[in-house]
Amino acid sequence: MKSSSQRVLLGCLVLGLGCSASRPPPGVVQPAPGERLETIPGPLPGHGPYASYSDALMAACPLILKQPQATAGRPSDQEFPLRWRLSKEYCAWIYYTPDQQFELSMLATSAVQDDSRKRSCALPPVVKDSRHPPESLGYVFILHNHPFENELSDFDIRFAVAMADVHGLTVNTRMGAVPLSIIAFFSTGHDATQPTCDGFFQYVPSTGQIIRWVPRDKGRWKSQQIATLRWLDDTNYRIQRQ
Repeated sequence: MKSSSQRVLLGCLVLGLGCSASRPPPGVVQPAPGERLETIPGPLPGHGPYASYSDALMAACPLILKQPQATAGRPSDQEFPLRWRLSKEYCAWIYYTPDQQFELSMLATSAVQDDSRKRSCALPPVVKDSRHPPESLGYVFILHNHPFENELSDFDIRFAVAMADVHGLTVNTRMGAVPLSIIAFFSTGHDATQPTCDGFFQYVPSTGQIIRWVPRDKGRWKSQQIATLRWLDDTNYRIQRQ
């Protein structure tokens, strides 16, 4: 016998449109199928500004993971295959303003996931914050969720490098130079309806570091470098595990 949550999810698939095809929640921008965002608005209403990028990360992790279908539970869970089919990625920027504050952009997501092997969201390269000239913003972190705890994908790595080419490898802030990087939040819980922020993976193009972060006490994070990425040429790289 199927559980109530299985019946709801199965109903989403039978209807064709799916629960994930509903109107996006407040703070989320979802272009129509076939369309692409050129910019993403910022800041996210009701959030920020943040005095440090750490504060912004701590706020962004649960915010992104609680979005509809942002998590799929664990691969060993009975309902995981169905939850994976309905899962979505949400992405956003943490950016630095002339006010010397860190801000979170609105979230972008995609209406259609056309590859059953992966999930993706198309984050525009530019934040449109009407309070500041576009060229005055510093682009710090590319944020997104992974529906379960898995490492950064090839697309994640190449997108981070592309954004570093556009915006530079580092951003000068009042806290010093901060390297642009990509972040993938994850939850390790079984309950996809009440996800917990259990950490994130980070790739830093300027150093090649791939780092796994998990929460510590008092709002701090504990890091472990798990690999170093070395580019062999303009298109190929090798990942050396620690």
